[in-house]
Amino acid sequence: MKEKILLINICKEELHSWEFVEPVKYILKELEIDFFEKNNNKITSKDLKKASRVIICGTSLYDNEFIKNFGKFKWIQNFDKPLLGICGGMQILGLLFGGKIQRCTEIGFYNEFFEKEFLGLKDKCEVYHLHNNFINFSKINLFEVYCGGEVSQAIKHKEKEIYGVLFHPEVRNKDLIIKFCSL
Repeated sequence: MKEKILLINICKEELHSWEFVEPVKYILKELEIDFFEKNNNKITSKDLKKASRVIICGTSLYDNEFIKNFGKFKWIQNFDKPLLGICGGMQILGLLFGGKIQRCTEIGFYNEFFEKEFLGLKDKCEVYHLHNNFINFSKINLFEVYCGGEVSQAIKHKEKEIYGVLFHPEVRNKDLIIKFCSL
């Protein structure tokens, strides 16, 4: 089967996808990586079967529709292919595995420290934050936190290839997306 990445768009407003989905698409196109995009309301089991990997893209600061509808993503709990959740996508992962949404607005460039190598990032790295919410993954036993404490910035499921970042790698850390695509 040919490699094909499923990009999931969780943006409530179509216009917002220009900021959160298009940059990821641009990275994939630049590398000639085959992908297809679906709105989170239109994902089918056929789409999941066709995908070799999944990236759940983020959304705008005040778009919290995905929080109300995170139950649509229950398929992730049994998904056996690599998956990367970016910002809102990471929050979906936390909610699915028992985490609670907490409030913390962070906007701009931050220096984060990665305890261990995480999809090519290690030690001190500058990342771009744009979120109002987070989940404390250190309280979810199924996940290891690679960066951040209470405001977990980078996580991986301990048994599956499920990754999450609260920051936006499409802005400053494109190599993270490239590394994920090569898993």
